Amino acid sequence: MVLIEYSNIIRYVIDILLVTYVIYKLIMLIRGTRAMQLLKGIVVIILTWLLSKWFQLTTLHWLMSQAFTFGVLALVIIFQPELRRALEQLGRGKLFSRTSTQDEEVVRRTVQEVTKSTTYMAKRRIGALIVMERETGLSDYVETGILINGKVSSELLINIFIPNTPLHDGAVIIRKDTVQAAGCYLPLTENPTISKELGTRHRAGIGMSEVSDGLTIIVSEETGQVSLAANGEIIRNLSEEQLTQMLLEQLNPQTKSKSMGSRWQWGRKHG
Repeated sequence: MVLIEYSNIIRYVIDILLVTYVIYKLIMLIRGTRAMQLLKGIVVIILTWLLSKWFQLTTLHWLMSQAFTFGVLALVIIFQPELRRALEQLGRGKLFSRTSTQDEEVVRRTVQEVTKSTTYMAKRRIGALIVMERETGLSDYVETGILINGKVSSELLINIFIPNTPLHDGAVIIRKDTVQAAGCYLPLTENPTISKELGTRHRAGIGMSEVSDGLTIIVSEETGQVSLAANGEIIRNLSEEQLTQMLLEQLNPQTKSKSMGSRWQWGRKHG
């Protein structure tokens, strides 16, 4: 009898911990987005419903009940971007992750060419926006640009972003060691906590990292600073060495133990 009660307690504790973890992940998912403000509005509606029931305000209680009836459909529509992001993050979890990573030599060569081009453009204050695809496919965004399908090289990337050329105003999307397309349109972040000094290029880089697991490299046209966006966060003012190490770490997880990239925390959000 005691053993049964003990097993029940363990089951309840596990159940509570799992629910707590799910709630925590949901809060972290919508933190810093407009969904947080909408969530506050939902809390106000729930409190109004409870108070109307407590004080027997019949009409107000009926209105709040109707809001709950149609609320589920409304939530699906309102939170569509956040739900999509959550499902994509679930799909990128270990349960569905690929068993192998990109060939290390290919990754190193690609990173070398990308960092070489960003350093060149940063010194000359040439604005650039480069997305490196990982697990999440970016075909939808590739279709918004001009197809290239060319081998990644610093010369090609620099030529694309030279001012006043047809493809310089947009993003380049790289898949493995191939430049898929240039002049691509990226989604802008709607995070209200983003620094006001960040322009459209940086907001597009952060926005892309919010809807995919891709790495977005941004070269500022005004300051020449190089930034890297991933998982909805951005680290700014990176040197060539720092950018190289972080890209290698993110694109090739095996190099984490050998690189200094782990010292650079994504917690320095929008810094």
